Amino acid sequence: MIEDDEPTVLEARLEAGGTRLDKALTGIFPALSRARLQALLAEDAVSRDGQTVSSGSAKAQAGLYTIILPPVISATPAPEAIPLTVLFEDADLIVVDKPAGMAAHPAPGSETGTLVNALLAHCGASLSGIGGVARPGIVHRLDKDTSGVMVAAKSDRAHAGLSALFAAHDIERTYIALTRGAPSPSKGRIETLIGRSSSDRKKMAVLRSGGRNAVTDYVVQRVFGLPAKAGGAPMAARVACTLHTGRTHQIRVHLASKGAPILGDQVYGSGSPATAVRAAIVEAGLARQALHAAVLGFVHPVTGEPLRFETAPPPDMGELERLLEAL
Repeated sequence: MIEDDEPTVLEARLEAGGTRLDKALTGIFPALSRARLQALLAEDAVSRDGQTVSSGSAKAQAGLYTIILPPVISATPAPEAIPLTVLFEDADLIVVDKPAGMAAHPAPGSETGTLVNALLAHCGASLSGIGGVARPGIVHRLDKDTSGVMVAAKSDRAHAGLSALFAAHDIERTYIALTRGAPSPSKGRIETLIGRSSSDRKKMAVLRSGGRNAVTDYVVQRVFGLPAKAGGAPMAARVACTLHTGRTHQIRVHLASKGAPILGDQVYGSGSPATAVRAAIVEAGLARQALHAAVLGFVHPVTGEPLRFETAPPPDMGELERLLEAL
């Protein structure tokens, strides 16, 4: 569930194109530096006439440009002695099993109690500073309410190496989701463009044009509440999703686009689960999207050692799955 404060929305019209987009945008948004605009483009925060644009080097086109400015966090994160489940640690990186409810880094509404706060206390001065004051060590993120395996950099060389691996999609990442119904067919690849929704700029959506390419492989591992007649849909399913790209909310958007949104997802979970499934969610105490980052595998960017980590979903998802099995 999105808990950030409302972002600032800037709009301005570019009457004529032809120059580089990032340069043209500095002319109509003079309060933003070219470097800041390039970062916003990379974050899919810029659109033209409702379509996301992301390449600052592309030729600008005339149109109405909209920029979504995320709320600014002014305070420097403070170390907090928050217990961490550490799966691996050496001088260059640390791998943890992040609990649901913990944001990766400070943001409006989550200024404290984040993974960054915990890492600052655990790692001290060794934490890499490449990610900036608010995000030291962070090379990738999980949504606040998504649990699972995350890696953070403790040294600048590990930060650069991990960032390169993520940029090249040379990372093994598999997630477990419990869904309303089940995607069909039971195994496949979802490949779409994902960008900001034109109807709600705080949400992501599958787009026909613009946005960024997003690729997810999925396998239905188990179905629950089998239909009474052949050809019907089950009430719920356990789905394993393997990411080949890392777009914001990618799995949540992709499964919703297949008509099988993640249970408990308040943003993308359109439609209501069956009564028995709703009762199971309440009994299990699930108060988030049922999504867990189960597997993270990569080559250590400094030592070259192959590393692979796998964790089971936490108790809320485990209990929900047990209850769904009884349907």
